[in-house]
Amino acid sequence: MTVAQRKPSSSGGGRLTKIAWSPDAWRCPTFRLYLRLFQYGFRRHATYRAATFAGAFTNTVFGILRAYVLIALWQARPGLAGYDVADAVTFCFLTQGLLEPMRVFGGGLELSERVRTGAIAIDLVRPAPLQPWVLAQDLGRAAYQLVVRGTAPMLAGAALFGVVLPDGPLTWAAFAASVAIGVVVSFALRYLVALSSCWVLDDRGVQAVSLVATLFFSGMVVPLVIFPGWLGTLAQALPWAAIMQVPADVYLGKTDAAAALGFQALWAAALLALGALATRAARRKVIIQGG
Repeated sequence: MTVAQRKPSSSGGGRLTKIAWSPDAWRCPTFRLYLRLFQYGFRRHATYRAATFAGAFTNTVFGILRAYVLIALWQARPGLAGYDVADAVTFCFLTQGLLEPMRVFGGGLELSERVRTGAIAIDLVRPAPLQPWVLAQDLGRAAYQLVVRGTAPMLAGAALFGVVLPDGPLTWAAFAASVAIGVVVSFALRYLVALSSCWVLDDRGVQAVSLVATLFFSGMVVPLVIFPGWLGTLAQALPWAAIMQVPADVYLGKTDAAAALGFQALWAAALLALGALATRAARRKVIIQGG
């Protein structure tokens, strides 16, 4: 493949020359850096195989318990919020599978601990920006957890209750994109919570508030579509909905995929921009405990 480039001549005009397009042009140092960080995050969590399998078993057991609760609810209220029993069961095991990839219970970034030890000072002076550095590692973590820990609940749900499958390859592709963007939204929220430790002496209060908001507004406890009135409208407009509810609705075909992905992308961009501003502010004021 070649591209044409105008090269100036001594007469002040220019002539077109052909320049060969290298197939390795995309392998820039920045891309290789973040790819290595992604691989590092994947391999690091792959080390703890026993913990991963134990977590998958736990998620599956709690998924079975949640499934019976949702089955009882939908048998009492058939067709609630446009879901049937099969949709509700699928939602249950799908969200159980996404529990760890989305890191619903928070944490996983270690920024708070690095602030307490003083290591954050090194992170902030690296040539590579802090936020994409941490994001690349978290994407690697999420990829491993999705493949190894996320499939077990769905397989168990399919075997015990039966689950709904997407209509076709386009729905599968939209679901994969929705999960990927949902991980970014989850990261952006957790990054802001972790970075708050640069200003507060103890971030456990911020983490507790974030945990409650994530569990309640993500759809992890119950689908947001059954929330009544203005509460349901508000819950589905908040960024936490992009973590669980939106990917599940895309999978089940309960929403327009393009609109859902746009909603997620909008929140991801806004939260990442806010995280970049917070990182810039952290460079000017960092409270280090014990460092």
